Amino acid sequence: MANLASAKKRIRQNERARMRNQARKSRLKTETRRFLDALHEGDLTGAQEQFRVVVKKLDQTAAKGTLHARTVARRKSRLARRLNVALAAKSG
Repeated sequence: MANLASAKKRIRQNERARMRNQARKSRLKTETRRFLDALHEGDLTGAQEQFRVVVKKLDQTAAKGTLHARTVARRKSRLARRLNVALAAKSG
């Protein structure tokens, strides 16, 4: 256990940041799951709309520093690829 006041404060700050990061990641997983569910159901218009929501949430999470920018870019790329494959299969 910390003895110095600054160390105690740092522990409190870290705990608050951990909770914020956890909430952001949880929200991100929920939005991603909604996108994937729409994709699996064959609702491509809903999937496209949900893709925009997921990308926005990913960008916000990167801007806050919860996730690294390259991690966000990789996830966006993978989700976009899944969407494009589904769209190509539907049209062709």
